Amino acid sequence: MTVNSNDAAQGTLTTLKSYLDEQLGISSQNTPHNESLAALLNDIGRACRQISQALNHGALAGILGSAAQQNVQGETQKTLDILSDKILVDTLQQGGHVAALASEEQDDIIPCNPDAAFLVAFDPLDGSSNIDINISVGTIFSILPHVKLGQMPTAQDFFQPGKQQRAAGYVLYGPSTLLILSLGQRVDVFTLDPKSGEFYLTAEQLSVPVDTQEFAINTSNQRHWHAPVTQYIEECLAGKTGIRGKDFNMRWVGSMVGDVHRVLSRGGVFLYPHDRKNPGVAGRLRLLYEASPMSFLVEAAGGAAITGEQRILDIMPLQLHQRVPVMLGSRHEIERLQGYHAAYVKPDLD
Repeated sequence: MTVNSNDAAQGTLTTLKSYLDEQLGISSQNTPHNESLAALLNDIGRACRQISQALNHGALAGILGSAAQQNVQGETQKTLDILSDKILVDTLQQGGHVAALASEEQDDIIPCNPDAAFLVAFDPLDGSSNIDINISVGTIFSILPHVKLGQMPTAQDFFQPGKQQRAAGYVLYGPSTLLILSLGQRVDVFTLDPKSGEFYLTAEQLSVPVDTQEFAINTSNQRHWHAPVTQYIEECLAGKTGIRGKDFNMRWVGSMVGDVHRVLSRGGVFLYPHDRKNPGVAGRLRLLYEASPMSFLVEAAGGAAITGEQRILDIMPLQLHQRVPVMLGSRHEIERLQGYHAAYVKPDLD
């Protein structure tokens, strides 16, 4: 559905604020935490609108390219990584609805308001290596309860399994800027109207088909994969001539938001498995602000998300920047992958 600015101005579309009022029931009853959650999500929307504007200016504002420094992950930061992180931190701190923040770009948490009911973990600009070639990037966020109201949070307060998230979502900065959001029971899509600055509801209750003929994986790492992933991909590539009896298509954007958005939009599987390239590292993607929120969304849309051996939303984090393997998407394909992993005995050298 394409947003028409005139329609939006006439009030024929539902704004993000109105949607949150309705879904959280804050217009008809006294629910202080729901009211705070709605305000927090509106703050995130405002921050991401600023990030979208910055991205749209790109080279015109002199904000492309490397910042010539590394984050806690050891990754070289882009100028827009730092800017996006600052926008989110400043906006959410000023809003007062978050007890603490955890960002991919910062070593430790950022304490905010100890009386606030929520914690927010986020990747301010996922896929930032794509910025300079003008391919879609995004912001991923996870909202957890602050269980020690009145006490200043520590990093350990973020160590909650993903199934305890109150909300999660991402903003995709592409041909249009989209906010994809779940409060736990459904996944809905909002489109930013650049003229009014509002996010409007444009697609409801996304559903991931249980079957698919599409997969996303970085095949340049094929020589490093473990046997279950190799078996699965080889079967897909064999197409109609193999045991699957159908042809598959392969897609790979290189930013998690882009690849997962495709899965939520039309089905498929996204795989970023553990491999032998860096055997001492559990996976590539961060649990708190990438794997957990995306798994929350995919499961809310009827899909499944695993590391290979276990459900991602059941994992209890042990570190702020903990990494995990990720396999998510159409349920029947993920169940097949889990079966392959269950039957696999790793050699000692793995």
